[in-house]
Amino acid sequence: MRKQIAKIKNDSDKRRYRRRLSIRMKVEGTTERPRICAFRSNKHITVQVIDDSQNKTLFSVQTFGKNAVVGAKATKEGAKLVGAALAEKMKGAKLEKAVFDRAGYKYTGVVASLVEAVRENGIQI
Repeated sequence: MRKQIAKIKNDSDKRRYRRRLSIRMKVEGTTERPRICAFRSNKHITVQVIDDSQNKTLFSVQTFGKNAVVGAKATKEGAKLVGAALAEKMKGAKLEKAVFDRAGYKYTGVVASLVEAVRENGIQI
């Protein structure tokens, strides 16, 4: 269920949430072309590959925890490492194409570096 925008107190979070909902209305992942959803915080980056037709997360790559990329942080260089690791996992799962869901973040900095690294490693977005 969607959260009501009036309940979000922080103005920048409210704008990001509105952008996120408008993006999700347009972007949908399929079995042949899954959705790559990125989340970034000040310390970490998390990327999931999602098949919306089956409502399943196929796999994820992040800068912390079990599937962590060694040496990656929430910087442009860390995003390049995460993007390269994501592309290798996608190639291992025989996925060549994907759609990108930027989750309301602006397409600059860390988010742009992440997508460029995935593209450079052979995945069509």
